[in-house]
Amino acid sequence: MKIPVRQCAACRGRFEKRELLRIVRTPDGRIVPDEKGKTPGRGVYICRKEECLNKALRQNALSRALEAPVPPDTEETLRRIITEGNDG
Repeated sequence: MKIPVRQCAACRGRFEKRELLRIVRTPDGRIVPDEKGKTPGRGVYICRKEECLNKALRQNALSRALEAPVPPDTEETLRRIITEGNDG
């Protein structure tokens, strides 16, 4: 069975889909993290590393891929998810 592979929007590395964090622009226009990988909408993937999130935000890679600006509260949610995920 083939394992799905996706590319990080920041470092451009290719990883198994489950290793990455998916961020989605939902059909109603909200931008949300999608930890289950099932939310409908336009998605982009990033590594679960703070440096990749910072790079993606700094270079507007998420906004370009999602075709919408990433709200500050969503940025904070993404930082919390990545930070908490790296604690364990």
